[in-house]
Order: sequence, then structure tokens, then C-alpha cells
Amino acid sequence: MIFLVSAALTLIFVIVLVIAPGPIGTAFENGRAWIVTNLGWFFILGVNVWLGFLIWAAASRHGHIRLGKRDSQPEYSNLSWFTMLFAGGIGTVLMFWGVAEPISHFSEPPLPGVEPYTQQAARDAIAISIYHLGLHTWTIFTLPGLAFAYFIHRYDLPVRVSSVFYPLLRERIHGPIGKTIDIAAVLGTLFGVAVSLGLGSSQIAAGLSALFGVNDGVPLTVAILAVLTAVAVASIVAGLDKGVKLLSNLNIGMAVILMFFVLFAGSTLFLLRGIVETFGIYFSNLPRLAFWNDMLANNDPNGEGWGWQGGWTVFYWAWTVTWSPFIGIFVARISKGRTIREFVFGVLLAPSLFTLIWFAIFGWQAMQFDGIGVVREQMGESAGALSRAVAESVPLAMFAFFENLPLVQLVQGFAIVIVAIFFATSSDSASLVIDMLCTGTEEPGPVRQRVFWGVSEGLVAAMLIVLAGEMGLEALQQVITVVGLPIFCLVFMMIPSLIKGFYLEDIDHVTIGRRPKLTEF
Repeated sequence: MIFLVSAALTLIFVIVLVIAPGPIGTAFENGRAWIVTNLGWFFILGVNVWLGFLIWAAASRHGHIRLGKRDSQPEYSNLSWFTMLFAGGIGTVLMFWGVAEPISHFSEPPLPGVEPYTQQAARDAIAISIYHLGLHTWTIFTLPGLAFAYFIHRYDLPVRVSSVFYPLLRERIHGPIGKTIDIAAVLGTLFGVAVSLGLGSSQIAAGLSALFGVNDGVPLTVAILAVLTAVAVASIVAGLDKGVKLLSNLNIGMAVILMFFVLFAGSTLFLLRGIVETFGIYFSNLPRLAFWNDMLANNDPNGEGWGWQGGWTVFYWAWTVTWSPFIGIFVARISKGRTIREFVFGVLLAPSLFTLIWFAIFGWQAMQFDGIGVVREQMGESAGALSRAVAESVPLAMFAFFENLPLVQLVQGFAIVIVAIFFATSSDSASLVIDMLCTGTEEPGPVRQRVFWGVSEGLVAAMLIVLAGEMGLEALQQVITVVGLPIFCLVFMMIPSLIKGFYLEDIDHVTIGRRPKLTEF
């Protein structure tokens, strides 16, 4: 039932989008405007509440609870665990925004009273970029991941989003309410992944344009979507342990190689100092940014009612939360046997640390190439080259950045391959998880069912890009903000469900034991 209804609604959406793209586009545009204006504060407050709850859960006595039977052990090594959750998470996003977002905030500072291209604008750009893709993004993944791992592995419930609400709904999770929740999660995941596939394919098209001079228009983007969807489907057929694990380890290794190349081929000493300083910049700005609501934007007669954050922070949280059922179940699947404390701090901190270092290297180097402060005046015509490239085409930002480094064509080609593999891991991971949501088990469903979801993700992304044309990115933002609201509300309700589950535990039977003395080691 879950598969049939979800598949039917997906096909209906694609057909209606083809038949009446104008009214559908207007509806999503109006829906996004209403959500951003009236509920933007809810998104921003919500993610902070989730982060506070996760820290409490890990630090409390409930942190000893093992996500599985008492004697269960992790199935994957820490390294494989990290690479799989990261590659299935936001690898594509880091490649897309690693240069584009810092340069965007550097050239158009969102905080009041900050002049573009100054040292303060550079610091703010780094802090805001990491805020968007660091600890808070992984909070949105960690909360549902913890809920899925806890209820699926400890309660032996079906691998579905509805299982998370067992303490609140009891047996009704198997009825119409539970099925409605699962169908909403399937559709939300499908659209969330489609947005990322759209971004990834547009970046690959931009890279091929920079490398070979081909036209990076809609036909090329759709052709790339078709080819890489086929690669993802092949990985889907291979399964989690073979296809997804292999691709995940491969592309995170390639991303690290690319990061070290930029570190040593660029301004190495400047970047090493920048990495250290970025820690202080991020954590000193985090309290202000985490609760910043752009409230004074209403006093701007030229504003749109909610200001800059509506197109950035609220979009990020709405987009990320559509990934949360997918990433949550995927991370839960590969985290069986770990304790709550190990799970929370591992999923929160390890990818956030990598994200911080990534932005410290790519962001600072990009802004130095563009010209920071008084140095900009001495650079002549080369000043502002990256800012102009980002203003012209966001997907082209990373490839314009590489033009300032040696081995330009080789590095650009290497980056295209990384984005392509990140694309494939995101698609195949999502398809396997959507399949789990439909079957309710960790065992792979029929191959044709998994292939259907892999093809559907590429098809939805292609339709949005084709029908939106040059406004493709904006159209994707509008769709994902509207779809993200109900998923956001679902994730919020996971907190009372987890709290009730924790307090039903007999802690004496799940604790590790007394703390050993130092001399006993």
C-alpha cells in the first residue's frame, strides 16, 4: 500500500507538472512565500531545540543505552561508518557550495553594517557557511537517525518512519495514520534527493562547460542526470554492502585528496592559519547566528517581509529536513550496536569537523583569490573574478576557483568525477532507504522496486529542471521549502516519542557497569 500510493502520487505529480507547469509553479511560489514569512522563525527555533535535546540525551544516563540488543556490536568500522554517513549525506552539497556560499556572503554581506570584500565580511562569510552546513545540518540528520535506530533496533519495529511514534500511537502505526506518515516521508525524501540531484547535475554541466567549452544548458544537464541515474541504479542493484559502501569509501577518499591539493597548491601557510582561526570564528559567532531571525527586515520598505534568511537559512533547513528520513534510516541501518552517546557525538561532531576544515580551506582560499580588504586594490583586473563568476553562475563557482591553481584541466576533471560519484551515492542510498520505508524491513526489496525509485528521483529532478529552464535553482528552492514543512513537524514530534521511550527503559539492565578506576586499565 505504501509503495503503490507513493508511486502513484509521484507519477501524478510529474504528469500534472508537464500538463500545467504554470499553475503548479505559482502554487509552490506562493506557498514558499507564506511559509518563509510566517514560519521562518519556527524552522530556526526548531533546529536549536533539537540540538539541545540531542546533547541532553547523550550526556544523560540514557546515553549508555545500546541501539540494539545488549550484546550487539557495531557492524562497520569507525572509518567506514563515517564515510558512508557522510557520502550519503551532504557530500554533493559541499562540492556545490564550498566556494559559492562563502563568496556569495563575502560579496553581499547579510549582516547589517558590514561592507563587502572587507576582512569582517570574510569572517562572517566563513561563519555563516559553516553554520548552514555544520553542526545544525547534522542535528537535522542525527535526531531522526537516533529515533529510527532506537525504535527499530530495540523494539524490533518495521523500518518505517511511523515506527518512531510507537510510544504515542501504539498499534495505530500499522493503520491509516501510520501509512500516511510513511507516504509523506517517502515523498519528502524523493523531492529532497531530487533537489540535490538537480544541483549536482547542473554543477557537472558547468564543469564540462569549463573543461570542454560545451553549452551547459538544460539538454546537457538532463543528459547528465540520465547517465548518472543509470550508474546509481547499478549500485542499487548491487546493494548496501557492495555498491554503496564501495562508492562511499571511494568518493570521500577522492574528496580528501582534492582538499589536500588545494591546501598545498594554494596559500598553504595562510590556509593553515585560517583552519585554526576558523574554529574560533565559528564557535564565537554560533550563538548569534543560531538564534538570528532577521526580525528587523520587516522595517525595510524594500524588503520581502522576511529578509535574507528566507532564501538561505530557512531554505537550508527545509531542504535538509526532507533528507532526514532518508539519512536517518540510512545512518540507523549502519549504526546498529552503538550506544546513544557514541551515536549522537559521532554523527554530530565528525562530519561537522570535516565540514569546518573544508570551508576553511576552500572558502578562505577563494576569498583570497577574489581579494580581501586593502589587498584587493592592488590586484587590478583579477580582483573580483570569483565574485563575478558566482554572480553569473553558482554551479560554475568551483570550476572558476580551480582556474587559479595549477593543473587546471586535470583538477577540474577530477572534481567532475567526485561530484558524479557523490551524485551516485546520494541517489543509490536514497533509493535503498525509500525501498526500506515501503517494505518495512532492512532486507532489500525486489530489484524492480529499488530501480523504480532510482529512476523516479532522476525523473522528478529532470522535470523540475526542464520546466523551470533558467530558473531551475529557484524552482527547486520553492518546491523543497513547501515539502519540507510537514516533514519538519514530523521530526519535531520524534522528541516526545523518544523521551517516553527513554523513561520506559530499565536503566539498570542497559548500563555498561561501574566506571573502572585508572589503575585497572
